Amino acid sequence: MLTTAQVLAENNFGDTRTGGLAGPMGLFLIIALATVTVLLIRNMNARLRRLPDRFPHPAESGRVDAAVVDPTDGSVEQDSPTNAPNGSQQRRNG
Repeated sequence: MLTTAQVLAENNFGDTRTGGLAGPMGLFLIIALATVTVLLIRNMNARLRRLPDRFPHPAESGRVDAAVVDPTDGSVEQDSPTNAPNGSQQRRNG
């Protein structure tokens, strides 16, 4: 009978020397990833160079988007008084 140690020590993976494709495939994947990374960095640098040094402030350009306008027009008052305790000042009831 086989002991537990003999069963665990037995090589059930077959001959690992046949084929020999793991090394070349790993090298190919590393070179492919490095090439893609270099091309991505070059593309992003080219896009960043095309951007202006400074973007105009929306107030300076005279253009105001409708989504930026305050919908309340200042007519709504605060919901809570200014002297109400905030989260760190509140006491726990218990």
